[in-house]
Amino acid sequence: MLGWQDVQAEALRRIQSRAWPPGGLIPNEAELATELGCARATVNRALRALAEDGWLERRRRAGTRVALSPQRRAQMSVPVIRQEVEALGKIYGHRVLSRKVDKACLSIQTLHLADTQPYAVEDREINLTTLPAAKDADFAVLSANEWLVQNAPFDRGTMEYLAEAASDFEVQHLGCAPAAPLMILRRETFSEVGLITRLRMAYAPGRAVRLNI
Repeated sequence: MLGWQDVQAEALRRIQSRAWPPGGLIPNEAELATELGCARATVNRALRALAEDGWLERRRRAGTRVALSPQRRAQMSVPVIRQEVEALGKIYGHRVLSRKVDKACLSIQTLHLADTQPYAVEDREINLTTLPAAKDADFAVLSANEWLVQNAPFDRGTMEYLAEAASDFEVQHLGCAPAAPLMILRRETFSEVGLITRLRMAYAPGRAVRLNI
């Protein structure tokens, strides 16, 4: 009997070949289950996965249609800096530069190292209303970056890369020239409750970041 991944692959084939055209209504779950010889729950799981990836639009009582511009949605993930450094064949380290709590906001600055050399410096705010456990977390043992990846799942966020002149803080800790152009990452992540964390990450000159989408 077909599994849900098999049903998903067949449905995706029909979408990409335009056997199911953009905007078109596809057969209902019961019809597909009969045609493919599998359980209706299997079809449901497959179609939900395709809807989550942006290929289908599902509406209760209105049926399921192929998206007008069907394409796989890019998924945002938060990289672990330690893994980035180790993937380069270097030894990772980090140092907490400052940490303070102001009401419901934890501000923390961290220097990330690759073979003891500056890799990136981050300036981060963590919303303690959303994530109160962060207040007592030991970020000297596990960086705030890695701790949040492990303990703070998010369902949406914003991210942008830009070039900016190094600030005095970044010059001091990255060892770059005053006002040197740096690659900057700004990111915010949110849960259903609200903002989790807000980040500015400045990478040392010559560093590159690879994104998989």
